[in-house]
Amino acid sequence: MSQSFGKRRSIRLQGLNYSGAGFYFVTICTDNKKHLFGKIIDNEMHWNAAGEAARKCWLEIPAHYPDVKLDVFIIMPNHVHGILIIENNTDTRAQDIVPLQSRYQKTLSGSIGVIVRGYKIGVSKWFRQNTQIKDVWQKNYYEHVIRKEESLLKIQEYILNNPAAWEKDKFFCENYLE
Repeated sequence: MSQSFGKRRSIRLQGLNYSGAGFYFVTICTDNKKHLFGKIIDNEMHWNAAGEAARKCWLEIPAHYPDVKLDVFIIMPNHVHGILIIENNTDTRAQDIVPLQSRYQKTLSGSIGVIVRGYKIGVSKWFRQNTQIKDVWQKNYYEHVIRKEESLLKIQEYILNNPAAWEKDKFFCENYLE
């Protein structure tokens, strides 16, 4: 008996390969919105060891992808928001890591998909080495191409104010592991 797998609806802009120079806003959520990275206390994010590891992996993205620069980002209890800037993407193949290849999706070298996958791998590796948690991330992630300075400023403000607006955040849930 053969199984039929439905295709996920893509939210990507048609005709855009997501590896070209530009600003990209990404949101990456934990599996089942589990609070893996710490807590919000008095409107500030307080990272636990996993949150520090997730932060360190984010900061290391440019070391693995030389044409990628980081803008503002935040590691929240159950998700990561960040702006990635791809500059002069002649070839942003990963340095020192080899992203896993999906048999369902072809990705371009240096694309946002490859960068996010590399990040997820780095954080997941930390979890496997330091905890009993195996399922760290949701399968997909959110991405948005930032085309206007006005939009960039609004997204930057949203990211920076995310801890203070935690209880109103769409990713908020009482799903602590403690």
